[in-house]
Amino acid sequence: MTIQSNNKIAVVTGAGGTLCSEMARNLAQQGYKVALIGRTIEKLKVVEEEIKAAGGIAISVTADVSSEESMIAAKIIIEKELGMCSVLINGAGGNQNEAIPNLVEFDEKELLDDGSVKGFFNLNMSVFQSVIDINTMGTVIPCFVFGRSMARQKRGSIINFASMTSYRPITRVAAYSMAKGGIVNFTQWLAAYLAPANIRVNGIAPGFFLNDRSRKIMFNEDDSQTERAQNVLRQTPLKRFGEAPELIGCMNWLISEENAGFVTGITVPVDGGFLSCPGV
Repeated sequence: MTIQSNNKIAVVTGAGGTLCSEMARNLAQQGYKVALIGRTIEKLKVVEEEIKAAGGIAISVTADVSSEESMIAAKIIIEKELGMCSVLINGAGGNQNEAIPNLVEFDEKELLDDGSVKGFFNLNMSVFQSVIDINTMGTVIPCFVFGRSMARQKRGSIINFASMTSYRPITRVAAYSMAKGGIVNFTQWLAAYLAPANIRVNGIAPGFFLNDRSRKIMFNEDDSQTERAQNVLRQTPLKRFGEAPELIGCMNWLISEENAGFVTGITVPVDGGFLSCPGV
């Protein structure tokens, strides 16, 4: 039996990850019935069981956010078991090593294609494109699919995940930067488009937060900071990395009709001051 659409239903993509799992748990604590979407059922089930153990309601749905067919199938399951989405958190995305050069500027050695260095001209363009697809279409398609139900209800809040790379083309991550730059623009466009349907669309741009992947980039095996970590913290006035719970306040403000009912089309940096510090 389909649950009535006036219930609080949240859909969270990338819900098996460090940041979005924290958001999902918090939404459940507030009384939202939460649909967890991701590619790995094992990760989703961990979050689902944590929510249920705390007295909340959650279901896990495996889906590819960059596939319209996959997201429509997920939506059918979610609306049957929980109801129509009223909050959508688009947190799915990420990067791939094959799209990341080892160099931060051109070196003639990369033209030799002998494996001595990995520069822009040695990258796998198919992987490069896949990074763009998962971060851009992986946001557009959930908005397209779940936004339709929101429009029927004439209410809803969408939060897209941007990044520091939305504002600055950070070295080595061209595909990811390109995609996340597009997220800010799309968030503005969609906010204006969906305003007549009373749907607010905003973004959150996390600074450098620690998760399983970033820990490997920022710390050596002996727990000392890598050179990249030192560079990041040099540009971060608060001199530390973010932790997942520090995104919750921003999320709760943006989804609140009482506190942010007149807020749409913005992307909020939660970055420890990174964007305010040019390093000179």
